[in-house]
Amino acid sequence: MAQPDKKLFENLSGKGKAIGVLTSGGDAQGMNAAVRAVVRMGIYVQAKVYFIYEGYQGMVDGGDNIEEVSWESVSSILQVGGTVIGSARCKSFRNREGRLQAACNLVQRGITNLCVIGGDGSLTGANLFREEWSGLLDELVQTGKIEAEAAKEYAHLNIVGMVGSIDNDFCGTDMTIGTDSALHRIMEVVDAIMTTALSHQRTFVLEVMGRHCGYLALVSALACGADWMFIPESPPEEGWEDLMCNKLSENRARKKRLNIIIVSEGAIDCHNKPITSDLVKDLVVKRLGFDTRVTILGHVQRGGTPSAFDRILASRMGVDCVLALLEATPETPACVVSLCGNQAVRLPLMECVQMTQEVQKAMDERRFEDAVRLRGRSFENNLNTYKLLSHKKNISELPKDNAPCSIFSAIGHIVTVFLKVLLHITDSYSFFHLIKENCGNKASPVSKSNFNVAVLNVGAPAAGMNAAVRSAVRVGITEGHKMFAVNDGFEGFAKGQIKEIKWGGVGGWTGQGGSLLGTKRTLPAKYFDQIAEQIRTNKIHALLVIGGFEAFESMMQLVEARGTYEEYCIPMCIVPATISNNVPGTDLSLGADTALNAIMETCDRIKQSASGTKRRVFIIETMGGYCGYLANMGGLAAGADAAYIFEESFDIRELQANVEHLTEKMKTSIQRGLILRNENSNENYTTDFIYQLYSEEGRGVFDCRKNVLGHMQQGGAPSPFDRNFGTKISAKAVQWISKKLKETYRNGRVFANTDDSVCLLGMRRRNLLFQPVTQLKDETDFKHRIPREQWWLKMRPLMKILAKYKTSYDISDAGKLEHVNMCRRKDETGAI
Repeated sequence: MAQPDKKLFENLSGKGKAIGVLTSGGDAQGMNAAVRAVVRMGIYVQAKVYFIYEGYQGMVDGGDNIEEVSWESVSSILQVGGTVIGSARCKSFRNREGRLQAACNLVQRGITNLCVIGGDGSLTGANLFREEWSGLLDELVQTGKIEAEAAKEYAHLNIVGMVGSIDNDFCGTDMTIGTDSALHRIMEVVDAIMTTALSHQRTFVLEVMGRHCGYLALVSALACGADWMFIPESPPEEGWEDLMCNKLSENRARKKRLNIIIVSEGAIDCHNKPITSDLVKDLVVKRLGFDTRVTILGHVQRGGTPSAFDRILASRMGVDCVLALLEATPETPACVVSLCGNQAVRLPLMECVQMTQEVQKAMDERRFEDAVRLRGRSFENNLNTYKLLSHKKNISELPKDNAPCSIFSAIGHIVTVFLKVLLHITDSYSFFHLIKENCGNKASPVSKSNFNVAVLNVGAPAAGMNAAVRSAVRVGITEGHKMFAVNDGFEGFAKGQIKEIKWGGVGGWTGQGGSLLGTKRTLPAKYFDQIAEQIRTNKIHALLVIGGFEAFESMMQLVEARGTYEEYCIPMCIVPATISNNVPGTDLSLGADTALNAIMETCDRIKQSASGTKRRVFIIETMGGYCGYLANMGGLAAGADAAYIFEESFDIRELQANVEHLTEKMKTSIQRGLILRNENSNENYTTDFIYQLYSEEGRGVFDCRKNVLGHMQQGGAPSPFDRNFGTKISAKAVQWISKKLKETYRNGRVFANTDDSVCLLGMRRRNLLFQPVTQLKDETDFKHRIPREQWWLKMRPLMKILAKYKTSYDISDAGKLEHVNMCRRKDETGAI
């Protein structure tokens, strides 16, 4: 029986209602996933659902452009890019006459609920249509095109929007449908270019889309470690030509064979003059003589199959869109379904549109700081992180330590600045070394922190680990620390496999999979004495551990050992990284998104392999230990019929019911079935057992094949999400470590023994939070190595609904219309 505090969607009925779904404006990968979710959720709640082909043009033209659809109408479109119902610019809808005809076409079919998937222009048009609706109906009655009873019955039009745009240029949502897929296309090109550029010592200028928004350029620059970047929201300062050329020549002097410059197509300088890719190329060739090539990605970014992130995002938004339409009243404003952190929210459509327009206004008026702020905390944090990582700071630029500086240090600093002015010296680091060599090491730069921070990987390899290490090292150096890399986890730590790592030592790490530091599952308890000795010998003042459940267990052991070993009384932070996504205290772990994409792509290929053959069902086994995240979310992204996981027990009766359900579906036009099973979902109902059961019970209707995906889920280059997430979360972790070092530095040493000095940095709903590991102990099932509560279990009913199962769905978090400013205030503590 449902708990009284739960709000269940079974109480919402669409009976007697009609929903129209259309895509408008530029196409974006993931639109089809949104269309599929709207259609199936609408039919599930017993509403009629109509395709409106060719966007607003189809609404105006009517006829066959508005067509009622069935469940099977959206089969096999989840993995298709673009939009199967078409999208077109419509001039006639901008005129009242066109909107009048559109209203007539909708009323004739009883459609009073519209789901609009598009950009700010499309959504603004939808809102105007809604505001004019009653007046349009009155006019239609007066001209005799509809009856008065029809006008009364269909007196109110409900509008809910979903933002489909690869540019991510809509305020109010962290990500729009299609953005992540576009980043996948960009990173595929960047990774391919890197291999050829390294062979010839070339500079590449890449132009990406984004006439009015630099999100794609910003995140791709962050994800590939670009040398320079141009975006419209943050133009370069005066004299950027000299600064950029100096940066490129310095990198080449350090034996870096490749330079990458990312240019947004709408990039401008501080005088609002365009900065084009050709202009940048000509500048580099003229001033430096580097072999420079331009690559304009163009519509490649719009193409291809949608990523796992976009499929899941669009499916979540599509379902919530239908719920919002069912709950709408005449007083409810038109809303847009958005993503804030890891939570779906509803925001007033026009508030978002107005803020989006304010960004452009701020750029036109050269108020660029306001433009960045209006883009939202996520955009702002991306930009700040890029600035932090992209330029090696001179020692004189580093944050100043609290320790008093000697008069010699101050003089040395002044002399360096003076020489830089006279001789254009750009790196004072070598100058300080010269002083130290000639003056008995007495010169201590005023900004050096004198803290040593060690970074290590623990547990199984996960994509994104290297991006996190690179970020940690460079932010640590920027903070004034000396950074140490530990090879092979705590086992390597115990053996003394630890060495200082410099800024250039992590160059090119962002796009590489696995763990370049080396990682092992060994826990520290086995080597307490040796690790303490290494901390003492190398004067380590803080630890950053990047890893999975083993990293969490390791920190628990080190906390408990503090009573015996004073060396462990230092600040320590965990950055969760595991494809299993089973670390307590975080909704998402590094590597999980890359693994999901690997599972989804494999499932797509497996289903395609049976194209043209008879009906077939595939049984796929995923990794994850006892955590069913990969099976469940992979099933949602790939359009699975069922996903068996440990967290939701099942028996032979449920298996039999699933087989019968799939058999009935296969008797229609459905050709393919997909079943996912987590590797430890049940010790008796193994993958072989389920394969044999489906094979036997489906005999005569479909045949079966099975695949165990294995370690291919751990391999490959990190996804753009994991590169970006790893970079930002690791930078935030090092900044926290710096803060704790200052707080715990007393009497010439660091001493930290409180619970809040050992934390896990995790994403919780909308925020990044530092949580003491001791507090997370009660939230953890140590036997099965999973958190006791997992947010993604709420997505289980979503997959079942879209696979045509009757189920219960808790929508307690839905239905709360927020405001844009409120969403941003809640996000202040740690937007990603």
